[in-house]
Amino acid sequence: MRIDYTLQHPIALHAAFDVEGFTVLLGASGEGKSLLLRAIAGLVPAQGEPFGGLPAQHRAVGYLPQGYALFPHLNAWQNVAFALHGAQRRQQAMQWLERVHMAEWAERYPVTLSGGQQQRVALARAMARRPQLLLLDEPTSALDPVTREDVMAELIAEVHAFGIPALAVSHDPHLAAVADRLVLMHRRSIIQIGTPEAVYTQPVSGAAARLLGYRNVHRGHIDGTASAPRLVWPEGGVSLPIKGQAVVGMQVEWMIDPSAIRVTDIRDASSDAIPATVEVRHVNGRVTQWGMRCGQARLWVAMHGNQPLPETLALHLPPEAIRYWTGA
Repeated sequence: MRIDYTLQHPIALHAAFDVEGFTVLLGASGEGKSLLLRAIAGLVPAQGEPFGGLPAQHRAVGYLPQGYALFPHLNAWQNVAFALHGAQRRQQAMQWLERVHMAEWAERYPVTLSGGQQQRVALARAMARRPQLLLLDEPTSALDPVTREDVMAELIAEVHAFGIPALAVSHDPHLAAVADRLVLMHRRSIIQIGTPEAVYTQPVSGAAARLLGYRNVHRGHIDGTASAPRLVWPEGGVSLPIKGQAVVGMQVEWMIDPSAIRVTDIRDASSDAIPATVEVRHVNGRVTQWGMRCGQARLWVAMHGNQPLPETLALHLPPEAIRYWTGA
């Protein structure tokens, strides 16, 4: 389904992209993502397609707002039945709860349900309207980190089973990683669209890399000569050799993978190495991430196993591992 909407109030925003399967619109807070969903649902004035010009109650949209907005004074089946009409409302509500595996909790009130259970009830209520498009506003915001991945896997499986396109807006890179299609928004414009594999492999800018959760994204400029360019990193207080062609004086954003950085003893380091001190350690399974202070900034270094660190540290950034984008 093609989304093409323009808002002028309370912010100026234009977004055009296709929703296929489970599509995630990823952007920082304040970009207008939730406002876009409300515009599609007909809850704020906007121009666009689909559903343009129709009142909210006539739009074939299922809308899950942030926090799910279940009625606290109604139990699960009554919440779902709120979207239904006719004498068979309870029976139909129970059928929808059965589809999201919540029938046995039909008499429970929202306050007694977990975040994932509330989400499934809200999904059943949204689907009971038989929408052509499902809208989800920050669906991971009410989930704790321990259960988030399992709950989202269930949600996506259920969305696929319903067979309608879904658009979820979020600032959570974990959700973006499990999407069928990924759309990045920066400065209230769409900057990249594609499969998660393509977008994560080739972010188009430093802003895109930050949205995707990449560490070690910084700003700098190009110095040296055209044949031997160097990256000046003011915060780190260093100048580093880089590969490729670059225009001297050009402002850039640059990035390096934490696993590409090599840790050495400062006494054995080359002149291009960066003196560093340890600020924080983050252990995640077999990989340890070290937050290293370099001048006025921080670099993250990933090391496998329990490798000891030298007493006096320096970091070597291989020129071929430094990626940079123009127009910073």
